[in-house]
Order: sequence, then C-alpha cells, then structure tokens
Amino acid sequence: MYRCMLLAITIPLLADTPTYQKPPKEILDVLDAPGTPELWVSPSRTHGMLAQAETYPPIAELARPMLRLGGLRIDPRNNGPHLAPHFKSFTLLKLDDASEVKLATPAGAKMGAPRFSPDGLHFSFTNTTAGTVDLWVGDTQTGAVRQMENVRINAVYGDPEQWLGDNRTMLVQLIPAKRGKPPEEPALPPGPHIQESTGRSGPVRTYEDMLANTHDEALFDFYATAQAAFLDTTTGKLTLIGKPAIYDTLDPSPDGNHFLMTTVHRPYSYLHPVYDFPKEVQVWNRQGVVEHKVASLPLADRVPIEGVPVGPRAIRWRPNESATLLWVEALDGGNPKEMVPHRDHVLAWKSPFAGQPVEIFQTEERFAGLQMGTQGGFAIVDDYERNRRWHRTYQIDLDKPGDKGRLIWSRSVQDAYKDPGRPVVRRQPSGEVAIQQIGDEILLLGLGATPTGDRPFLDRFNMTTQKSQRIFQSSESSFETVVALLDDKGDRVVTRRESSTEPPNFFVRDLTSNAPPRALTHFQNPTPQLANIQKQLVTYNRPDGVPLSFTLYLPPGYKPGTALPTVIWAYPREFNDADTAGQITGSTQRFNRFSGPSHLFFLLRGYAILDNASMPVVGTPETVNNTYIEQVVADAKAAIDKAVEMGVTDRNRVGVGGHSYGAFMTANLLAHSDLFKAGIARSGAYNRTLTPFGFQSERRTLWEAPESYMRMSPFMNADKIKTPILLIHGEADNNQGTFPIQSERMYQAIRGNGGTVRYVTLPYESHGYSGRESIEHTLYEMVNWFDRYVKGAAKDTTNE
Repeated sequence: MYRCMLLAITIPLLADTPTYQKPPKEILDVLDAPGTPELWVSPSRTHGMLAQAETYPPIAELARPMLRLGGLRIDPRNNGPHLAPHFKSFTLLKLDDASEVKLATPAGAKMGAPRFSPDGLHFSFTNTTAGTVDLWVGDTQTGAVRQMENVRINAVYGDPEQWLGDNRTMLVQLIPAKRGKPPEEPALPPGPHIQESTGRSGPVRTYEDMLANTHDEALFDFYATAQAAFLDTTTGKLTLIGKPAIYDTLDPSPDGNHFLMTTVHRPYSYLHPVYDFPKEVQVWNRQGVVEHKVASLPLADRVPIEGVPVGPRAIRWRPNESATLLWVEALDGGNPKEMVPHRDHVLAWKSPFAGQPVEIFQTEERFAGLQMGTQGGFAIVDDYERNRRWHRTYQIDLDKPGDKGRLIWSRSVQDAYKDPGRPVVRRQPSGEVAIQQIGDEILLLGLGATPTGDRPFLDRFNMTTQKSQRIFQSSESSFETVVALLDDKGDRVVTRRESSTEPPNFFVRDLTSNAPPRALTHFQNPTPQLANIQKQLVTYNRPDGVPLSFTLYLPPGYKPGTALPTVIWAYPREFNDADTAGQITGSTQRFNRFSGPSHLFFLLRGYAILDNASMPVVGTPETVNNTYIEQVVADAKAAIDKAVEMGVTDRNRVGVGGHSYGAFMTANLLAHSDLFKAGIARSGAYNRTLTPFGFQSERRTLWEAPESYMRMSPFMNADKIKTPILLIHGEADNNQGTFPIQSERMYQAIRGNGGTVRYVTLPYESHGYSGRESIEHTLYEMVNWFDRYVKGAAKDTTNE
C-alpha cells in the first residue's frame, strides 16, 4: 500500500522537473550580438591590444568544482579563481595606421587581461585551462606569442604576474614544486568547532565563503601558498625567491633591488575574509632575505563600523625614488567616533631603512588616497569626512616633512557637477605608476556630469594657479571618453566614441587642430533592430521639491500618445541634501546595447521603461533611513505621475524591479503602496535583522536602531505584500548580506501569508548572473511574469 502511494507521488514530480527555458527569439537575437572589444594602449603609445571577452560561459563552466575559503572562490583543478573573467581573443592594433594582427592564441583560450612591459615592447597574459593557469609572452612589434614552459602559475591570491623594470624579467607566483596532494577531509571531525570572544566589541559584516573548520584552514594553506620567482622571459629560466608563502603583496622597488612582501599567516578567522587575516610586512632583497620588518598586523577583527585597522596600511613605494616606502597610520585608533584634531598621518621610510619613519603629512579627516607625481616631491592627498560626506584634496611636498599642504578641491562626494576629475597617470620605466606632470600642470579626466547628462572631458590643470583649461569635451550628440594619451601633454589622445545610434569605436584625436578624428576601428552595429528605440532624459520634482529624473525608453514603432505597460527599474541611494540628490548622471547618448539579464529587454515586448528612476533618500547619515519607506514610495509615485502626464504610461499597468538593494526597494514598495501590478526582485536582502551590523550606508547597528531595522525589513511586512512578486536569487551568492536564505525566507513568508509569489534559484550563480542558461532563463521568467501580471492587467481607459 505504501509503495503504491509513493509511486503515485513520485511520477508527477519527475515529469514536472524544471529545465532551463529561453526567452522569445527577438530577445535572444539581441542577447547573442557581440560586444565591443576592450582596448589597452601600450606604454610606448605605439600599439593597442583589442580584447574580446567571452560574456556568457555555459553553465558547465560554472559547475566546475569550487572551494569557498577565506572569502575566496577557488578552482581546485587549476589552482586559480573560480570562473575568473576572461577573454577569448586578442588583436594587436598598430596606432599609426590602424593595421591589425590577430594573435595566434590557443583554441578555446580563456585569457586574462594583457600586461605590457614598461617599455611596451612585450606583453604577457595568463591562459586558464582545465588543469593549469599558464603564462604566455608576446612581442608587440610582430604579435608573435609563446607559452612559457614549466611555469605553473598560482592565481588564487595576490598578483600572479608582473613585469620588472628591465623589460625582460617577470615576477611570478608559482605553485610550489613539492607541495604534494591536497589534504583529505577527515572521515570524522576531530572535535567540536569552537569560537570565543573575550568581551571586546568586534562588529562584523555578514560575509560569505568563510573558513569553517580546521580542514578548511588546511585547504586554504594548500591552495593559497605560492612560490615567488623571477622569470627570464628570454631564456625561460626560473629563479626562486625565498620560501613559499601566502602573498598579499609582492611589490618590487623602483630600482628593482628590494621587494615589499606582505604575507598572510595564522591564526585565521572564521568570521573574516583573508583580507583581514594577520600579516607580516617586510622588505626583502633579491635573494629573498628579509632586510627590514615594516609591521606585524594582527587580525583585523576589532575594527569599528566605518573605521580602519590600526598600524600601517596603504603601503607602497614612492615611484620617483630608488627605494622609499610610504604608508598611512590612524591617529584615532581607527575609530571614526573619536574626537581628534587629526585622524591619519602619512609616513615615509627611506632605504637603507635605518632609524624611524618620518611623518610627512597629517589629515584632519580619514585618509582617502595618495597619488604621487613623476617630478620632485609632488603628491596629492585626499581625506573624507563621513558626516557631511565631504571630500578634500591637498597638494603636498613629500620632500618637506610636516608640510601643511595646500587645499586644491573641496566638495561633497555626492556633488557630481563639481567633480574635477581624476589625475592622468603613466607607468614609469621602473613599472611604478605616477601622475603625469608637465611642469606645473597635470591632466584630469572626468565624466563631466551636467544637468543634461554626462559629457566626459580632459582638462589641463595648473597646480600653481589652480585653474583648469578644458582641452577636450564630448559633444552633446555623442558620448566620447579619453582612453589613453599619445603624448605627455595630452595633445594627441585615443578616444572611445558612441551615440544612441552609433556603435562604440576607437579614434585618434589631435586636440591642437580642428582635424576630424581618425578611426582606429570600424565596428558595425550588431543590433540594427534597436535603432528605432526612443530615449530621452525626463526631469520632474517630488511633492516636497526634491528634483528627480529617469531615462525614458520607448519601444521600436512606438506611436505618440499611446499609454503603454511600463517597467520602473531603480536602485535607491542616500543623499545629504536635495540639491545633490537631484543631479543628473549617465547619458542618453550611450549606444543601445542590451546584455545579460537586463530589464531593457522589455522594450522588445512593447513596454515603456523608466530606467534608473531616481530613488533618493535624503537626510543626515545617522538617521536618513528613519524615513526610507516614505521617501521611496514618494519617489515611485512621482515617477509614475510624470510618465502618465507625458501620456506614455498606463497607470493601471506598471511593474517595478531591481537588483540587490533595488530588490529590497521593490519588496518595500509592494508592501507599502498600491502603485504596482507586479514586482521583480533579484538577489535581494529582505530581513535586516540578518545584517545586524549595518547595510548599505546604515551606520547604526540593530541594537542601536531596532525600530528602523524592523520597519525597513519587507520580511516583517510580508503579510502586506499581495501584489505578485517574482524572487530570483543565485544559489552561490557571495555578496555581503544577500545570502540566498534571504529570498528563501521571504518566499516562505509571503506564501504563508497568502501572497502571490514565485521563487527561482539559479544553480552555481553568484550575486550577478553570468551563465548563458541562467541569463536566458532569468529573462524568460521576467518577461513571463510581467506579461502575465502587468501587460495582462486591465487597461486604464480613463483618457480613452
């Protein structure tokens, strides 16, 4: 009797086993279109490398064995990162005549980004196979490439390959020659797993892929330990340096005689990733002998929220001296709540590293970056004040210890309109990177945010007068960015230009003349079916006066005056004030190219899309989330009202969606408003009690602001979600806070309270989805969900 009952139950389940589905053909045709290659320009400025990425690996690639250890994801078969991004082809491009040479790379190659030698005459790249990570070297003049035999790269952690200043030698990380077999998991645990804390506070974000037991520790040691070596790329000779270790930093000094070595060691943590593990920071000579100890850094498990570890950090060589180290140390114990006159100071220690380091500069607020120039002691230092979200930049002289610095720029980090751009840097003959200087001038690259959209620029900035001269800016009818300089002054540049109807291509521009740009590439439009999509920037106000915007997309063949089913896709952000909240970023002049599980594919199904709809949450950083619900609901209503007023949106047929924090927003909008017919929430977090030490920009802990945590959690309001919601989540999500259990529990909560909900999990996928089958199926689910609940809803006939 029981056997018959079991059989009756089992057969239907097997018949209903879900399989990967594909979206409609019109979506597949666009999804399959090739993307634009990336371009790297050599330090010699004579050649570029065009690299074509493989965008959608098959699910079989994602299903390869994976170890999750210390916050890393490791492929144990080849001792490299699991599913590292890679390129499938390289083409060498000569910049003076645009001639091309396609490199003879291995069939089925999975190559890392190319790296040029400091003189630009050679390049290298890794190629990942099923069982190894190989190293290849090429000649820039001829395009000839060859594999370096007997070089087994360990690419798990650190920098596995880098050129030295002699343009012949590479510093590589190898798999130790005699490491043996991986440690076997014991059949029985040796004992319980124990963690203990001695009463000192140690807030920690919710990380995935942490070590869990002593076997994990042994596996981490086995796969992350590397042997440093010099590789003579001409002869193939390997010279080992020191003993195997886990290298966090392996950085040669500009003169090539010393090495900054930061190595990771036990005791490890089961709560923190490898980046927080204890470290030894030392200077080695070329033989691998320790010359000087810089610091012993403990496990960073007591760092306050938004704080920094104590001890040296951001350690690096000064690029225009033979061997001088610079680093930063906290003066406030790393605690942002301490009231001190200065939070950090910059220190320098010069070879032969005798005596004590010298203090160069003190920052009043938290250190946020140091960039050094090619000439003299010129450097710029950034600091950041967290309450005002304020960013300042100072010019200092590294040769004048105690220099008070000169303020160059001061602005809100959220004020995109006043962003001066970032200094242009150039790789030096030693291999170090430094700010390009031309006398008293430097060059600045920026996106050029304006009230009508981004217009990228290149400025020449005089450090003495503090005045800028704009030498290039994208036109209003295109989106053009400077990719590389072809001379020190920036008179000749390589740009990447596109428009709403023109696919991206690369050009050479002479900025001293009015000559038209010279095309380096001639990529054709891979998706002509998208040419008739209409796109415009729309601005409007929230009832309380906060300025908002969205980019309106209308499908091919749209007839003016037709109210369409509409998708709002958004991501909420926090701002200190309404002025910066209302600033426009992005550009309507970007080429229409849809990829991955993009919501823009809804255009091919006859929807209007309000893309990147502003969802600002305005207020002081400590309490801004107290009114999160009211503000995002007001944001959403204002967007819908504007689109309805324009005659493009049917108010009765609007859906909302988002990814990650946008998924969190989506669930909250469905719980606290009746504006939408359906929602799509991908890879979200819905129960904030599971992220108790903060999330996004929330600084307070659950115990400091329990009411906000509970109120903001759509999980706690699941009984109010009666609007159909589609939950999608990668089963291997490794993003902080967005564990798959978040969607699993949310589904159970909505279902248990009688809501309409569908829950789709994607095997092997992380926070973002990459596998071809996963992307196709995600688009299939999204289209079907909104076609059923949004497009299929009753139309608004009020104005008919």
